[in-house]
Amino acid sequence: MLDFGIPARRLFRLEPGAAFLNHGSFGAVPRPVLEAADEWRRRMEANPDRFIREVLPGELRRAATQLAGHFHARGEDLVFVENATAGIDAVLGSLELEPGDEILASSHCYGAVRQAIRHTCRRTGCRAVEVDLRLPLSSESDLFAPLAEALGERTKLLVIDHIASPTGLVFPVARLASLARSRGVRVLVDGAHAPGQLELDIPALGADWYVGNCHKWLFAARGCGFLWARSDAQVGLHPVAVSHAYGQSFTAEFDWTGTRDFSAWLAVGAALDLIAEIGATRMREHNHRLAVEIGERLARAWRTELDGPAPLHASMIGVRLPPRLQALGPADADTARRLMTQLLAEHATVVAINPMSGALWARVSAQIYNVAEDCERLARLGA
Repeated sequence: MLDFGIPARRLFRLEPGAAFLNHGSFGAVPRPVLEAADEWRRRMEANPDRFIREVLPGELRRAATQLAGHFHARGEDLVFVENATAGIDAVLGSLELEPGDEILASSHCYGAVRQAIRHTCRRTGCRAVEVDLRLPLSSESDLFAPLAEALGERTKLLVIDHIASPTGLVFPVARLASLARSRGVRVLVDGAHAPGQLELDIPALGADWYVGNCHKWLFAARGCGFLWARSDAQVGLHPVAVSHAYGQSFTAEFDWTGTRDFSAWLAVGAALDLIAEIGATRMREHNHRLAVEIGERLARAWRTELDGPAPLHASMIGVRLPPRLQALGPADADTARRLMTQLLAEHATVVAINPMSGALWARVSAQIYNVAEDCERLARLGA
């Protein structure tokens, strides 16, 4: 059985000497998955014409079906996309919205998704409503109640995170989806961070659409995301790039949008096999415990606070930065980016910094290659 921490780090090509506490942003691809993707590229390049015309269609559906099974879903309801943002854009771009309609989201919405909603509103004349969820939270009701209260007669679409990118907070998706659909509101879940962090039964959540990334916590190669759609929510749904299969079927349209490198999608089975070998439950439990331990260590060292109770998190957690670091600039994206660059250059530590609720917060990611001591250089910055 693979030991976590230093032994597990050998699975990855991470540079020595740096503390990587930001798996959530871009992931890190294990060596066996990189090798599987390389093998798919080798097969493709041996005869691109034969591979793309004769081999690819069946192998792509096989990979999609295997991935769907991991989420207790049907293969015909899941398609690959490059990333969660592409899946969000596909859904938003396919909706028929009118002036007066409203799209409801929260202040924890991922920046790219917020911009996609903004673009949709400009294009259609509908209105974006964003509920401000202030940090720190005290319970799950702080995530549920404000969004439930904001559902109105004009709400046509609820866009909710499964795991919020800035903090790692896990939203009560099933409860929110059930309430929204009971009021005739369609539900789009941004699950970019959920695959690999949570055990997922996507159909049971009750959403219309679910998008996720496999290249973060599911160990796939980069450029591997997916879009799941209920069978009745596939009608009129089209990829961002409309191509030859327009109007044929949900899977046909998304499986071919043009020539690309398909290796990340085809190698997703290698990622799933690796997780099964490691032990999915064991990995999730380890990452949760470690994220909470690191978060609590930093909160004590900095004399600050977590963004919410530990049970509301999986493998990521938010910690308010100490006054010394808050004083480096306004709590905005520019200051956050400068601080991330400074921490990497001066302290060899990679961690996400996000402005939320008028302050800067460190979002700690815990993966199997991490150890609690990875936070020591950060902890000393609170002195």
